[in-house]
Formats: sequence, structure tokens, C-alpha cells
Amino acid sequence: MKKLLLASTLLLGLTTSHTALAQETYTIDPSHTNVLLRVMHLGYSTMVIEALNPEGTITFDQDNPENNAVDITIKSENIDGDGEKFNEHLHSADFFNVEEYPEITFKSTKVEKTGENTGIVTGDLTLLGVTKPVTLDTTLNKAAPNPRSNVPTVGFTATGMIKRSDFGMEYGLPGVGDEVKLDINVEAAQETEEETAE
Repeated sequence: MKKLLLASTLLLGLTTSHTALAQETYTIDPSHTNVLLRVMHLGYSTMVIEALNPEGTITFDQDNPENNAVDITIKSENIDGDGEKFNEHLHSADFFNVEEYPEITFKSTKVEKTGENTGIVTGDLTLLGVTKPVTLDTTLNKAAPNPRSNVPTVGFTATGMIKRSDFGMEYGLPGVGDEVKLDINVEAAQETEEETAE
């Protein structure tokens, strides 16, 4: 009986250790991450707006993708249309209403593997105080130590679509498109022991 109990304890310890090693938290690198929003303007062109300096984490388990998770926050004032006057309008109550809703968040609720390096990430997007589910088609580009820093790093590309009217952003409809295409590239790295100590 003692031998059986000891064996069970060792097995539990090994399983816990393996899980801890397999599932790690990565911090998003804003310098190598971009979130692009594409929307049609009066039928003439597709405007490209960028959400600068996203912050957050990715919980990554390459062996068990269903354990993966994403938590991203973007400050509304960092929405950039590449022009001072345009940005003032984007930040106004007509669009992102920076004063009343200073943050935009996305928190994953489910991750499904669809291929060797592909998956579907479903999560809750909160914009203008409204939370709606969003689905992102996601590709794992690479998971390996960065050749310069030797820090474990992951990179993903994701695409999706939302309707801005679902979040109460109705200014300019239908001339300015309702559908907003999301193009996301994320690079994230594990915290080093030095960073943790600081």
C-alpha cells in the first residue's frame, strides 16, 4: 500500500511538473506587434487604422493548444489614423470616444486547433462599453528562442471581422463601412529572471 501511495505521489509530481513547464506566459512585445483595422471609405478606398502599443499576455502550451489564452488591452487614445486631424475625429464620441471609454480589451474564451500550426481563437471583445464574441483565424508562425536574446518567443498572425455597429459605433454608416477587417501580428516573449526580479 505504501509503495502504491509513493508511486502515485511521484506520478502526480511528474505530471504537475510537466504541465508547469509546458504552459508558459509570454508578454506581448508592442514593438513587434501590430493590430490593423481596415474599413471601406465611401467605396473609394480601404482605410487602414492601427491600434498602437498593445499590452497583454499570451498563455502558450504548444502540446495542448486548448490550454492557450490571450489577454490584450489597447488604450483608445492609441488608435492612429496617421493624421492629427483624423485622429482627433477617431478619438471623439463619433468613433472611439476616448474620454468615456479609455480601453479596448480582448480576452479569449476558447482555442480550437484546426491544423498543424492553425487554430480558431474565440474571445470577448469589449469596445465602447459593449462586449461581443469575436472569432479569429490564427496561425502560429514560430515558437523558439529568439536568436538574439535566447529568450523563448512566440509569433502569431490572426485575422477576423467585426461590425462596428454591434458596438454602437454608427457614425458615417453606410458610407463608411460597417464591417471592419482585423489583421493582427503578435510577437511575445517569456519574462526573464532579471525582469522578474526587477
